[in-house]
Amino acid sequence: MKIGRIALVSRKLLRHTDGSVITEFALLAPTVMALMLGVFQIGIGMQNYNAMRSIGSDVMRYAVVNYQTGNELSNDQIRFYLRSISIKNPYNLESSRLALSVTSVATPRVADTIEKSVTITYSIPTVLSFIGVDEFPITYRQPLILVKAT
Repeated sequence: MKIGRIALVSRKLLRHTDGSVITEFALLAPTVMALMLGVFQIGIGMQNYNAMRSIGSDVMRYAVVNYQTGNELSNDQIRFYLRSISIKNPYNLESSRLALSVTSVATPRVADTIEKSVTITYSIPTVLSFIGVDEFPITYRQPLILVKAT
């Protein structure tokens, strides 16, 4: 008789599912949250990379127009302009996460031109720090090929 009661209680416990939903949620929630925030993180990275590409185009336009009007810019002037547009609308990159360099190329690819190289590095802020993902830098390089006004 005792064995029958134990079997009956065991069957009731096996069919009892009140706590299973919360247990499954507790097991799967961190993974689902990490996946959702991972997609968000990729979106932030893509937005920042597109901003860097647009900034490179703006700087190229600025330098080309200045050289065509006879105003030769130094690397520092280009870098200053680069920083000033990077931290303002519409790009709004954080100045503390931004590293910029403008260097002159010794032998330009096109004869009778001046070639400079613009490098923009930005550390993407992370939304995944709770799973150990730190900020990561992305880099964009843009050549500037400039023709002096004649």
